[in-house]
Amino acid sequence: MSDEDFRQMVRSFIKETLPPEMAARWKKMYHPYKPDVVWWTGKLNERGWSVPGWPVEYGGPDWTISQRHIFEEEVFLAGCPAISPQGLTLVGPVICHYGTQEQKDFHLPKIRSGEVLWAQGFSEPNAGSDLASLQCRAVRDGDEYVVNGQK
Repeated sequence: MSDEDFRQMVRSFIKETLPPEMAARWKKMYHPYKPDVVWWTGKLNERGWSVPGWPVEYGGPDWTISQRHIFEEEVFLAGCPAISPQGLTLVGPVICHYGTQEQKDFHLPKIRSGEVLWAQGFSEPNAGSDLASLQCRAVRDGDEYVVNGQK
C-alpha cells in the first residue's frame, strides 16, 4: 500500500469513527478527558491500531515507520484523543521485550484495549520530577518492601 493510500485509509477511519464533539474538545486542547481516551483507545484496538509500535505478535499493526508517522499526524490533525502514553509506549514495550509469558498474557491485552491505564509515580514534594533529587526509598523488610517518604 502506498503512503498516500494509507493516509486516505486512516482519514476515512477517523471520519467514520470519531464523533465531531470529541474532536472539538481535543482541538480546544482540553485536559485529557478519560472517557474520551478510553473510548478512542478501544476503537483503535478494535481496528488493530492502538499499539502502532508494538511487535505484531502482541497486537502491533506491522506498519512501516512512514505509516506510523502518517497515522500520528492524521490523528493529531483530526483532533483525536491522545492515547495514554505510559502504558502503550513505555510499559507495554518493556513487557513485550522482557516480561514473562504470564505477564504478557495478563497485562498486554488490558494495556492495548485501554481497559487499564498506567501512570508514572516518581514526583515528590521536595523534588518535583527531578529524579536525582528523589528521597523516597523502598527498603526490603523480610519478604516485603517498606516505602519511606512521600509521592
